[in-house]
Parts: sequence; structure tokens; C-alpha cells
Amino acid sequence: MITKIKAILALGSFFAASVVFAAPEVGQPAPDFTLTDSNGETHSLADFRGKHVVLEWLNHDCPFVRKFYGPGQMQAWQKEVTDAGDVWLVINSSAVGKQGHLTPAAANEISQSKNAAHTALLLDHDGQVGRAFGARVTPHMYVINAEGVLVYNGAIDSISSANSADIEKAEPHAMAAWNASREGIPVERAVTRAYGCGIKY
Repeated sequence: MITKIKAILALGSFFAASVVFAAPEVGQPAPDFTLTDSNGETHSLADFRGKHVVLEWLNHDCPFVRKFYGPGQMQAWQKEVTDAGDVWLVINSSAVGKQGHLTPAAANEISQSKNAAHTALLLDHDGQVGRAFGARVTPHMYVINAEGVLVYNGAIDSISSANSADIEKAEPHAMAAWNASREGIPVERAVTRAYGCGIKY
């Protein structure tokens, strides 16, 4: 009897975790959200309707994140998107007291030191937005089209390493999805397996 109860509780915990991290479906409206950025300004996803939006989950200490920021590749992609008039939102979901957590001042300092070119760095300390999107790792990437529909969920590129030398050889999944979305054509690989450091909710 005790064994059966333990099994039921374990199964319940499994399903609870699955619900918490249930990813939104590609082809359906992206979950709306409102977050405050590192400058104290509030942003809602709905504010950007009419523009294509890239979401990047960030933990600045993660080697998989440093892979792209170190050589300036992430910043170049951010600039390409924002120069085109679209939106790149960086989201930090590390909880207070957990590795990767950012205060507003620290977030701004890091953004400036790395010459980041994002639209805003949003602070999701309670993890509600991360969980709503099913974000599991950094950098977990999403692309949302001008109608607010999720068109991509997954890895930033096709080589799951922390080595910057692999960037040139990889297929840039997230940027390919953004380009396809802008061109109004279906994203060839709309869901991929995201890789990186686990988000510290």
C-alpha cells in the first residue's frame, strides 16, 4: 500500500513538472506577458504586435551563452534584428539567490560591457514567463511573427557545444526562423532541441 502511494505521488510530481514546463505550441498564439526591464520600464508582448519578436533566455555565467557573446555573434544577430525594425527581448529567469540572477544594475552593466544590441533585458525573477514558454536552458530561443504567433521554439543553432569555433559550422536555427518569418514563408525546422545550461528557477 505504501509503495502504491509513493508511486502515485511520484507520478503526480512528474505530471506537475510537465505542466509547469509545458511548451506553447508552434503555430498558436504565443503566451502574452508583461515584464519590467533593467531600466524599470514595463514591456508586454502585445505591445510589439506588427513586428517579429525574438526571445532569448539568458544566464550570463553559462558557457553556452558565453560561446555567442564572447566573439560578438549574439550581439551581431541582435543588431541585425533590431536594425530591421524588429524586436529582440532578452529574458533572465534566474531566481533571487540562484546562479545567474541579475539585479537591474548588474543587468545594465553586463549589457553595456558586452555591447549588447537587444531591445530590452527583461527580469523574470519569479520564473512565470519562463515556465509559460517552457524555457529550460540558456540560451533557449523563440521567434514570434508579426501576428503574435509562435513560429520557432528551440536551439540557437545546430551544434550543441560551448565552443565558439563551432558557430561558423552550425546552422543558425533561430535566425533562419526569423528570416523565414519576415519573408512570410514556413519555418523549415520550427521545433528543435534547445541546448545549454538549465535555468535556475
